[in-house]
Amino acid sequence: MNFNVSRLPARNIPSSVGESARGLRARAKIAADVAARHADAVDREARFPSEAFAAIREQKLLGLLVPAALGGEEASVSEVAEVCYILGGACSSTAMIFAMHQVKVACLVRHARGVAWQETLQRRIAAEQLLMASSTTEGSNGGNIRSSEAPVRTQGAEISLERAASCISYAEHADGIVTTARRNEAAASSDQVLVAFLKDDYTLERTQSWDTLGMRGTCSVGFVLRAKGVAEQVLAEPYERIHSQTMVPFAHMFWSAAWAGLAAGAVQRARDFVRAAARASGGKMPPAAAHLTRARVGLETLRGVVHAAIDNFERRSREPGGTDNLEMQTAMNLLKVEASELAVSIVLSAMRACGLSGYRNDTEFTLGRHLRDVLSSPIMINNDRILASAEASALMSGAPAGLGF
Repeated sequence: MNFNVSRLPARNIPSSVGESARGLRARAKIAADVAARHADAVDREARFPSEAFAAIREQKLLGLLVPAALGGEEASVSEVAEVCYILGGACSSTAMIFAMHQVKVACLVRHARGVAWQETLQRRIAAEQLLMASSTTEGSNGGNIRSSEAPVRTQGAEISLERAASCISYAEHADGIVTTARRNEAAASSDQVLVAFLKDDYTLERTQSWDTLGMRGTCSVGFVLRAKGVAEQVLAEPYERIHSQTMVPFAHMFWSAAWAGLAAGAVQRARDFVRAAARASGGKMPPAAAHLTRARVGLETLRGVVHAAIDNFERRSREPGGTDNLEMQTAMNLLKVEASELAVSIVLSAMRACGLSGYRNDTEFTLGRHLRDVLSSPIMINNDRILASAEASALMSGAPAGLGF
């Protein structure tokens, strides 16, 4: 088997680098409009949002984080988060898949510099708009992504991996998978590496289905992943460092942005309902209109929380070791908890503003999909697990002495 990173067929998408933030938002809006048209069908059929990702590829949004020197746009965290937010308002599954892809690309970009195979992969992500899936949960470990059972096996210059993944989101629709694994057969479960595989490198054997309350379009099915490759496909940097410096903060920032977008979509729908009800009653506000106000206040709070966290991360990233300290790690973990809980509260308030019209599935103001999707947010990487792991750091770090201006 020839493990050449250039095996996948080219898509011949024209290059576009260095656009303004306004241009990026316009491109995201084009993709979001497509995603919105198919969001109900994606949810109803529990299928991959193929139409949305065709549009995302056409707008060249999958290579945003890739360095300009490798053909990407070298976008900032805040720019990618803005796209997550825009997509979240249209289709939650599309936004979450996009966010997960960008987290994997961030890991490759920030921790695989100077390796020819890895840089060629990044070039192809930008040029061909390859979609990368994530495999971090495994077997009996559940959501504990800091423990791996399956080891990377090495024979000469080649590697192999067989991994019982409890779920790999959109795996059957991805062009590649970035997965955690034990460093080798003698390594401890916590001694992990990150490995990138392309579609021709692996096979997938389904072990679980995906029939869930919400986020149905992410297609997070369980698989046995069997892969072969070359040593350069293993990132040299220990996963422990990748996890703390990139995986956790980027996941929590991009997920939170997507949930904020979901909440914004619910608020917009509630606003449309209240305005229509007021017009129909000669300007008299419906009884539950106060819930719209509560939802809007919650949304502004959520947007502020996400914006402040991303601003803090970007600022600290410019300082040596700025993202490695305990305070920063705690803030990133608590961002996920706070954003997910706020998003649920906002969507519930939006539904109460709409009343029965929001509760029903057969009205133009239905919020059933929004509510079902947002309920995944405190469960995906369970908030209780995050809070339990943050107990020690909360005891070690005191309350801030000022507002940080």
